[in-house]
Amino acid sequence: MISRVTTQMTMAAAQSRLQAGAAKVADLTDQATTLKAIRKPSDDPTGTATAMQVRKDQAQAGQHARNADDAAGWLATTDSALSDVYDVLGKVRDLTVQAASDGTMGPTDRQAFVTQLQGLKADLLASANTKYGTRSVFAGSSPAPSAYAADTTWSGASGPGVVRSVGVGVDVRVDTDGSSVFGTGSSSVFALLDGVVADLQAGTNVNPRLSAIDAAQSTVRAAQADVGVRHATALTAQDSLKSLSVTLEGRRSGVEDKDLAQAVLDLQVSNTNYQAALAVTAKVLQPTLMDYLR
Repeated sequence: MISRVTTQMTMAAAQSRLQAGAAKVADLTDQATTLKAIRKPSDDPTGTATAMQVRKDQAQAGQHARNADDAAGWLATTDSALSDVYDVLGKVRDLTVQAASDGTMGPTDRQAFVTQLQGLKADLLASANTKYGTRSVFAGSSPAPSAYAADTTWSGASGPGVVRSVGVGVDVRVDTDGSSVFGTGSSSVFALLDGVVADLQAGTNVNPRLSAIDAAQSTVRAAQADVGVRHATALTAQDSLKSLSVTLEGRRSGVEDKDLAQAVLDLQVSNTNYQAALAVTAKVLQPTLMDYLR
């Protein structure tokens, strides 16, 4: 059976095609304006799912990057403080050697050494209370504002360390147990300096104190080496996360964004096709007598 094709049917079909062409031009115009290939999930369901996963990965990588920055800053501060402590102990050793070598010191000379050593003790206490932000770097896991009180009592905690997650399954400990670096009570470096001062004031030879000072310096160097390893891990994580951020942004852009040149080309082609369709339809569907009689 042959179907009858009327003028009205032809015009309806042409109108439908023209509307589809106009809609495509409008859609491509929007893409060229926003440079977004996906503006709503229905534009590309598969691409939307991929973009959501990439954005989730970006959020995780961003948090890891912030953690790595914090860890690197914290450990750099600790490393600098330990360098200062080592230098101070070196000065303490030099003064102790001088005091032990001078057997003809008078009260004035001894008092001069005592004054310098007391000043170095104050420097040690200041380094022991070094802070990163609001946290004392040598307080261990304790949030105490200072690791050592004015009387050199340690107020930190040796519990589980403070860690920063800098990658999937990669954690970096950022705190340092001050009690293992400076000691506590009668075995602390502060007590050691007090002992040297007491010996000088009593006129006792301070040469036996040198071995304890050397041991304290070795302890500081060991702590600095440990901090250096952790700092290197944080710095490596920073570099890796920067590369990961670039990679993820490239993946996201490849799914969500529209290339400007391609968007303009697609728009021009679609617009040309639409204008051609308009011209052809206008010639094919000429007005009839019935159009004038309506």
